[in-house]
Amino acid sequence: MITRAKKLSVRDAAVKSTRGIRDGRRIVLEIPLIGEMVPAVLLLPTAKVRPPAALLLHGYGSRKEQMADSVGRTLLESGIASLSIDLPLHGERERSVELDAVRNPLVLVSQWRAALAECGAALEWMAEHDEVDGHRLAVVGYSMGSFIGVMVAARSDHAKALILAAGGDLPEGTPFTRLVRTVADPIRAVRRLEGRPLLMVHGTRDRTVRPEQAARLFEAAGEPKELRWYETGHWLPDAATRDAAVWLSERLQGPGARRQERR
Repeated sequence: MITRAKKLSVRDAAVKSTRGIRDGRRIVLEIPLIGEMVPAVLLLPTAKVRPPAALLLHGYGSRKEQMADSVGRTLLESGIASLSIDLPLHGERERSVELDAVRNPLVLVSQWRAALAECGAALEWMAEHDEVDGHRLAVVGYSMGSFIGVMVAARSDHAKALILAAGGDLPEGTPFTRLVRTVADPIRAVRRLEGRPLLMVHGTRDRTVRPEQAARLFEAAGEPKELRWYETGHWLPDAATRDAAVWLSERLQGPGARRQERR
């Protein structure tokens, strides 16, 4: 007899701490994704109606707090909630096998699949949450999170808008490129997003995800789309974060959306 894993719901989330912050609340919790409890940070604005929300995906070697405390806090000022999660092998989920993903194609593919499945489930979790508007969700990815983000958005109708920071097509010479593209092909994914707003923000001197990679992905994308360049390297300035927050607020809340009144 096959025993099926219990399907976990929003109510199965385990809240670790909640505290008030400027413009809202910061909730540290674990959420049920694909049968596993995944560490996360949920930022909720002070609002009279359910706010739009964004799934924030961090870069390689980073963690959920870096996205929550930078991008998440900026979005909160505009009345947008956010959920940041630790991707597989990162943050509280870091493991000693991390480097194997660079050397072993099977580990590489399995981790990509796990990340894509979990992030898709995270969007589902947000869509069911009582304190956000499940019809106004977006995905925001940084670097590695951008590669994952474009794939997740392409697979989910929940994602109404997408921001890719320091993202692009796979670099030339990627180990096991053909194998990786079977599970993670940014070019193929971005073509499926036509009709949904896309913003790309990128550094002109980025040597990690090179400008030509960003240009290739942008060229493959359908409308509406926008690519903004900043005179910097892989680490984008605060201005890029603020610009992206304004852009997302206009797409999810309308052109007249303003930052929340300071309390």
